[in-house]
Amino acid sequence: MLVALIAAVVSVFSGLAICDALRHSAVPHTAHDVVIWWPLLIYGPWVVASLSILRAALHQRRAVHSWSIVLLFSTLATLLCVAQAPRTLTAQAAATLPAIAALACFQQLVRQITLTRPPRQPTPRHRNSRPSPAPKLHYGA
Repeated sequence: MLVALIAAVVSVFSGLAICDALRHSAVPHTAHDVVIWWPLLIYGPWVVASLSILRAALHQRRAVHSWSIVLLFSTLATLLCVAQAPRTLTAQAAATLPAIAALACFQQLVRQITLTRPPRQPTPRHRNSRPSPAPKLHYGA
């Protein structure tokens, strides 16, 4: 539970830290009334894919497509923030930190879920699943 709380707090603070940079990246090309919603275009798919990953983890299923969405939008957020940051090493590092921290915390949360849940026992496909008899081989006469 503590891991989930920390991951949620880091994700929220990450989103708040990135909001201004994402809005500034949209200003020259986007109408003013749309700019305020611009961060939602990055973090909306990220949140939806994250929820899909959590659901898959709880049901012990793979979520390759959702992970690719999370990675894509984390990369986009990072690149847009780096583009808005001053050209100093510390500013560039600070620009990458929020998106990377949110991604790392989320990955650790998913890992915590998948490692603490015992694997499901394979269930037979049919109720009366009996092994079929071995085929009899006839050798030439």
